[in-house]
Amino acid sequence: MRITGGELKGRRMKGPHGRFLRPTSEKVRKAIFDLLAPYDIKGKVLDLFAGSGALGFEALSRGAEEVVFVEKDKGVADLIKENLKLLGLEGKAKVLNMEAKKSLRVLAEKGFIFDLILMDPPYKDYAKIHLILEDIKAKKLLSSHGLVIFEHSSRETPPEISGWKLLSNRRYGDTAISIFILADEE
Repeated sequence: MRITGGELKGRRMKGPHGRFLRPTSEKVRKAIFDLLAPYDIKGKVLDLFAGSGALGFEALSRGAEEVVFVEKDKGVADLIKENLKLLGLEGKAKVLNMEAKKSLRVLAEKGFIFDLILMDPPYKDYAKIHLILEDIKAKKLLSSHGLVIFEHSSRETPPEISGWKLLSNRRYGDTAISIFILADEE
């Protein structure tokens, strides 16, 4: 796996071998961060369902202040830690080895507020994503100007969820990227 942009552009990371992961392709990662460029997001980033951590590493390379990686598989979480060390980024990230839903409670209790939340859940968990978005909103984990990037199968339409506004939806082959913001409360 290779970082596609920012100060670490071209640097290689160790990829997950022998595990059933679907790392975000370089093409899609580049497209995501090209879409984000006008928003100049430099604050705190949450990489939920981190998997290989590729999205979070892209965010760090492109100037994110801090990234929290959440990955439930211990071996994969350890690989993220290994790549943080390899790239000299240990001081700019935390790795939580737990389920996504539980992590939201833990992060809220610790007072985290994120400017960008990256979500790349297993495609089979698509139906549960509204619960995650509802939790993010209820726990006030996203800043008022923050964005949520949700990667999903292009066969699925972006979910309509109360309290959220779909800003953009793009398709890249079998992958779709939906960008959400908090809806204005009237």
